[in-house]
Amino acid sequence: MVDTNAGTNTNTVQVDPKLLEILVCPLTKGPLDYDPAAQELISKQAGLAYPIRDGIPIMLADEARQLDGT
Repeated sequence: MVDTNAGTNTNTVQVDPKLLEILVCPLTKGPLDYDPAAQELISKQAGLAYPIRDGIPIMLADEARQLDGT
């Protein structure tokens, strides 16, 4: 569901669009936006950014970063 770019020297992870259709914010149950530069899934409703570590979305509110301006 999450593909790393094999053969490249970057740590960029491509998140499968089907996975984004399934995943929701655990707090608001709202949609998430993928930020490839920051390797985060963004919940605009909750004002949180959930990290993606080693290609695995960490969907725990305690692990999420508070977005600026919220």
